Amino acid sequence: MKLILLGPPGAGKGTQATRLVEKFGIPQLSTGDMLRAAVKAGTAVGLKAKAVMESGGLVSDEIVIGIIKDRIKEADAAKGFILDGFPRTVAQAEALTKLLADEKMKLDAVVELKVDEKALMARIENRARETVAAGGTVRADDNPESFKIRLDAYREQTAPVSAYYAGIGELKTVDGMAPIDEVTKAINRALAG
Repeated sequence: MKLILLGPPGAGKGTQATRLVEKFGIPQLSTGDMLRAAVKAGTAVGLKAKAVMESGGLVSDEIVIGIIKDRIKEADAAKGFILDGFPRTVAQAEALTKLLADEKMKLDAVVELKVDEKALMARIENRARETVAAGGTVRADDNPESFKIRLDAYREQTAPVSAYYAGIGELKTVDGMAPIDEVTKAINRALAG
């Protein structure tokens, strides 16, 4: 099972990915984790990424695609994988489609968790209030202001990726506002159908 989970920050992608990992016995591939592992392993692509990161630059799509290419060939990904945090742009989605075609692979599905952005903001604000009331410290990504910035970036850069996958017939949408177990059931139905 080769999957991509799409949806804005706070939509529940991480929770659902964990359940899919357990169900299908496939790894969840985070681009950040893959970059760090490639750098640590000293692969050719990892060395390129290290040079860019050490100079303070952003790792190019070409390098990220190279790291994904290496990673999906590892033994634990033989039955499939879930891509987490990639693709973030249509250009990345197009590069991924080409990479998979070159490797004679195809995505089984791209599942988008549809959510109400106002409800997401309310959720984050409530979580921040509850954390402060309990005497805790609000995580940086649970701060309503930084969450809004992340949401705006998602809407601008990543939301068009949904249209790309819909255009090639790979997008399946699920109501991400439903209770967690209902979202899981809806994803399972979308993958079965």
